[in-house]
Amino acid sequence: MLRGSLRLAARCAGALALVVALSGALWFERWFVPKAEPWPFWLVSDESNAATVPVAAWNRWLARHLRAGPNGVNRIDYGAVTGAERAALDRLIADWAELPIRSYRRREQLAYWINLYNAVTVQVVLAHYPVASIRDIDTSPGLFADGPWDAKAVEVEGTALSLNDIEHRILRPGWHDPRIHYTVNCASIGCPNLAATAYRGATIESDLDRAARAYVNDPRGTRFTDQGLMVSKIYFWFQEDFGGSEGAVLAHLRRFARPALRARLAGVTEIAGATYDWRLNDGAR
Repeated sequence: MLRGSLRLAARCAGALALVVALSGALWFERWFVPKAEPWPFWLVSDESNAATVPVAAWNRWLARHLRAGPNGVNRIDYGAVTGAERAALDRLIADWAELPIRSYRRREQLAYWINLYNAVTVQVVLAHYPVASIRDIDTSPGLFADGPWDAKAVEVEGTALSLNDIEHRILRPGWHDPRIHYTVNCASIGCPNLAATAYRGATIESDLDRAARAYVNDPRGTRFTDQGLMVSKIYFWFQEDFGGSEGAVLAHLRRFARPALRARLAGVTEIAGATYDWRLNDGAR
């Protein structure tokens, strides 16, 4: 899941390939990762509020359009989404945007922001489809615009928000939970799956754990090669969220690894490298 100016980083890293080793290139990419900078306006809640965020419309939309591929990657056949179905997605996002979300409990807020991020991402892709990668949607402002992540995409409580605002100014600094990275989907093959059902405040803890286990135990998250342990670039881009060191990342992986993978990780002391697949999670491919 990286939202921001990474195509520029990739180009620069490519230009330096003759003099920069793989590990050096990965650290270079980290310079372009948005920092977790809290937005105090959104970091309030009302724990006495028993209201829940409605998610039935999102569940119906996902049930119609999300399919699990043979390799375990959840995909959307964007090209098959009709105009009426796009309008339904627009309506559910608009309904969520009208909620006074700051007055909800924190667990409801967490589920809300994850669901909103994912739904808006799908909306953005549909608005620009066909594209080979979400990075090809260069709607972010600025001379070095890359992707859609810095473009204002939704207005909540009278405030315009970008996808980066939601992830890096609300979710990451608001909850300080690395499992959030397994729930926000950037419409890419290498990303943790877009969940087949909406996240809910009542089950958010178990939902986060399930998402973490699914990705850690998938080759997109962790795999062994002749070179050693390869992981998703998510663990390098956001290393500070996973404990701030390679050792902390390994401890995190062991925490969510199933028995067979945990046994292989037991003697591992370093990560050999990292990869990420930015191709669109398009069900038509």
